[in-house]
Amino acid sequence: MVDASSNPEPVPAWPPRMEGSLSALVEEMALALEAEGLPRMAGRIFSFLLICQPAEQTAAQLGHTLHASVGSISSMTRLLVGAGLVERVSRAGQRADRFRITPEGLSNLVASGTARLTRFRRLTRRGIDLLATDIAADVARLHEIHELYVFLEGRLPVLVEEWEQRRRDGT
Repeated sequence: MVDASSNPEPVPAWPPRMEGSLSALVEEMALALEAEGLPRMAGRIFSFLLICQPAEQTAAQLGHTLHASVGSISSMTRLLVGAGLVERVSRAGQRADRFRITPEGLSNLVASGTARLTRFRRLTRRGIDLLATDIAADVARLHEIHELYVFLEGRLPVLVEEWEQRRRDGT
């Protein structure tokens, strides 16, 4: 369980002069992540953790800044931790855990797109196979999108690995 009571006055995570702009950015990013299947509040937390200072935030700080309940923060951070996008960090002498983006969190987010590509590639293949016996069927559009999924499915893991190598090399 997340202890939100240990930090009664959350520290602002961004300069007050930028609050409106950054809040709008977090919301736009959350909407984009929601379109990819992540609950909006999880998207808000993930997006906020990408830009906040300090990079580690308590549940109380997340709730305060994102205007969310402790329960919502608790369940959405649990989801993000389980997905490998966020990690829980403990500090000796401090009751409240903190959350931050995992070093591989961004790669995990992109890699999850590979699973969606695979799912759609399989569906398009099934459609092509189903229509193969129908002489009148025009499968050109379905075949084209299938080929795109095959291409992306093959390239995306290579790109993620290249990115991880660059990150490890510090370039």
